[in-house]
Amino acid sequence: MNNDKKLNIALISLHGLIRGKDLELGRDEDTGGQIRYVVELARELSADPGVARVDLITRQVVDDRVSDDYAHLEEQIAEKAWIIRIPFGPKRYLGKTKLWPYIEVFVDQCLNYFRKTGHVPDVIHGHYADAGYGGGQLSRLLGIPFVFTGHSLGRVKRQRLLDSGMSSEKIESRFNISARIEAEEFALETCSLICTSTRQEVKEQYELYENYIPERMEVIPPGVDLSAFYPSKGVEPESKMETDICGFLHEPDKPMIVAMARPDDRKNLEMLVKVYGESPPMQRAANLVLIMGSRDDIRVMPSRQRKVLSKILILIDVYDLYGKVAYPKQHKVEDVPAFYRLIARTRGVFVNPAFTEPFGLTLLEAAASGVPIVATHDGGPNDIIANCKNGLLVNPMDPDDIRKAILRVLTEPGVWEEFSRSGMDNVYAHYSWRRHVERYLRDVGEVLEEADVPATVIRGRQSRKMQQIDRLILADIDNTLTGDNDAMHEFFQLIADAPMHVGFGLATGRRYEEVIQMMGDLDVPPPEVLITSMGTEIYYGSNSTMDKSWQKHINFRWDPGRIREMLDGLEGFYPQPDHEQSAYKISYQIDPAVSPGVRTIKRILRENGLRAKVVLSHSMFLDIIPTRAGSGVSVRHLAYKWSFPLEHILVAGDSGNDEGMLSINALGVVVGNRQPELEKLRKLPRVYFAEGRHAAGIIEGIRFYNFLDEIIIPNERAAEPEKPAENGEQGDMTPTELSDD
Repeated sequence: MNNDKKLNIALISLHGLIRGKDLELGRDEDTGGQIRYVVELARELSADPGVARVDLITRQVVDDRVSDDYAHLEEQIAEKAWIIRIPFGPKRYLGKTKLWPYIEVFVDQCLNYFRKTGHVPDVIHGHYADAGYGGGQLSRLLGIPFVFTGHSLGRVKRQRLLDSGMSSEKIESRFNISARIEAEEFALETCSLICTSTRQEVKEQYELYENYIPERMEVIPPGVDLSAFYPSKGVEPESKMETDICGFLHEPDKPMIVAMARPDDRKNLEMLVKVYGESPPMQRAANLVLIMGSRDDIRVMPSRQRKVLSKILILIDVYDLYGKVAYPKQHKVEDVPAFYRLIARTRGVFVNPAFTEPFGLTLLEAAASGVPIVATHDGGPNDIIANCKNGLLVNPMDPDDIRKAILRVLTEPGVWEEFSRSGMDNVYAHYSWRRHVERYLRDVGEVLEEADVPATVIRGRQSRKMQQIDRLILADIDNTLTGDNDAMHEFFQLIADAPMHVGFGLATGRRYEEVIQMMGDLDVPPPEVLITSMGTEIYYGSNSTMDKSWQKHINFRWDPGRIREMLDGLEGFYPQPDHEQSAYKISYQIDPAVSPGVRTIKRILRENGLRAKVVLSHSMFLDIIPTRAGSGVSVRHLAYKWSFPLEHILVAGDSGNDEGMLSINALGVVVGNRQPELEKLRKLPRVYFAEGRHAAGIIEGIRFYNFLDEIIIPNERAAEPEKPAENGEQGDMTPTELSDD
């Protein structure tokens, strides 16, 4: 890594409501501490002189139920930091469990953003499982390092829910937990660095995963905005939040026992109310204040939150705690720092009784403000209290343990003062953003140094990254690239000597595994793109990253089992060997003397409600592929994904298998040893019929179009890359794919 180069960093956090000011923390379970963390991390990273730009990438939301702030595509939040909102999925606001079907679309849209703006990051950092999957895909596609922070993990959550008595089926339907765990495994497999907040996360959570690698783990505690949280300096103007709280209380000057969390059963707020309600000494010593997010109408809250809040209100009534408990409906984020100082002035205590707490940002805010804490012995509080020495750990399931700890802080001489002073002294030493950023950039720098290796060179050709190239040569293998070894070697040398912005790819009906074997046998230079299995699979880069969005797109109404039922018994139909079959390609060798024609085959499929393309080549090889697939539409998809104009893609082939990509208005080259079925393409202005055979024909076509320099277009019409067909549209059909005979 060049130490003089300033970094471009992309932070990805897809769910929740993210904006630069007035964070709606506690609005729902997706808008919690992670939101504040990523916004503050973006600002603090951008303030470092070694950082050029930080993009905090999230989802665009256009929804009358939320602020239109979340609809703006860009929002600058610091001199070198922006929130970038990528549109994907429905426009309305969705919870994180509903985003999984749209993550592949996010990947494509984000690539489009990088390509159009030129803001390709040096490193990508995904936050939570959804961004772990999306960020990991982007990392593989772009060939740049990936950093992952899980915040909370699906395997841990699933076990906790099972232990609570929830069935596996209910867990899956409510939380889509298997998709989350699979995404986390993918993120762990892909990442070069895992940032955690606590040692417990490493030992008790990440160790549960198959792709756990201890050497990649780094414990980097988050920072606290120390400019906002500081000790009380005397009486402050009363905020609306303070006024609202005092309105609940008969004796507002008493110390406060405060919990601040959304109404979620995992936060264990009911336990705290029970402990308070069953302890007259605690009621005499202090008031109880519950800050449970903001709500307008309890009747329209999410059902889980409504259920928890209703139970709390019932407990307040059962224990007759009116005048002793405050639970305001609304609070502003900007009022929270002053509220901590109010807790300190009343000599109160901050309590986190959650069953599990990955970190506990509110505990640090309390510590910086001089407020002692009582917290669950799970996760982050272990490290925080060990470092800050400002409170007590408790078993969240033991009401007596919670009661004794709170009363000790409130009533034992000298305890409150000791914890208050220790918290203020130590939080600055252990949890400042400056300290966090220094450690973070040190670790990221090490990752980038390890990744900064010379590009792969085979046959004298240096591999390129997709974001480096602005044009692409795509060649069929059999009888196009191969067939004349001297010409093939000359072609290899031509692309090896080509400028770094010229990419190279292979497009073939062969399966991926066969292609890799053949590339090794032929010593083919490293391609940037592989299109295999009749345009049903696309791979990118030296690590052969599969294009997942393409797979998802072509899966529409694809039913290979029923297709085989319809065709396997037809006269003259012989399934090709297993190595010719794939998930999205069914291949037969046919005897045209006795087998049905293509028109009959299509009718059989259509009458049985099956939608598929029928591709015949060399008059004897028949392939059935999804209706959305094919060599032509796969190239169009590639062009759209990477923002290539079609006239910047040169495609070369020799047979009907290649007709699709030769017919899409890219720059086509038909080599001299062509099959007769391609003669019909002579009428197309962007298809060049070469005299040279095999690879010599490709070279001839490259020179005809002047493809390595200023490209010469043989007609005036310039085609733009098109988006693949969506929502069941038929997509582009090629002449061979539509042929009836």
